[in-house]
Amino acid sequence: MIKKLNSLIFILFSLFIMSCQTSKDQNSAADSFLPMQIGNLWYMNAQSYTEIKDTVRINKKLFYQFYSLVGGDASSTVYLRIDERNRLVESYPDSPTKTYIRADFNAKIGDKFFTTGEKDENDNEVTVVQKSDQEMTFSFDPIYHPNLKGHPSEVKYIKGKGWAEKYQKIKIDGVVYQE
Repeated sequence: MIKKLNSLIFILFSLFIMSCQTSKDQNSAADSFLPMQIGNLWYMNAQSYTEIKDTVRINKKLFYQFYSLVGGDASSTVYLRIDERNRLVESYPDSPTKTYIRADFNAKIGDKFFTTGEKDENDNEVTVVQKSDQEMTFSFDPIYHPNLKGHPSEVKYIKGKGWAEKYQKIKIDGVVYQE
């Protein structure tokens, strides 16, 4: 009888721990400016969308594989993760030592950082131009590029949904949002 009771207590305790972890994972999507889970989708139309297809380890760190189709005939695959400093980092399995910082979600308005720090044509000076509890906007200026310097572009994120573009639908952790 005591053995059965101990087993029952162990099972109930295990279920409680698992339910706490599930809740934590569900809350993390709502708390993230770019929720990452296989199956997440940012859909404009059948010719233009981005979907998280898989995960991969690069330098022993977990990255999510983002596949994008643009205009029906161009595609790209990027590998992204949010690091321990709450930065959105890009890397690639074939160049594991190179990283590109796309966003710093802990930064404040006016803060600046560089995407690579290499001071080459691919390095951008990034400035946080807008931040609230629900949205964050970054301005990218390719200051080392001879033709693009002084022509910044902006990328905006919405907490719990990711990129702020005109999507027909967004699917985050199985929940579909129609725009």
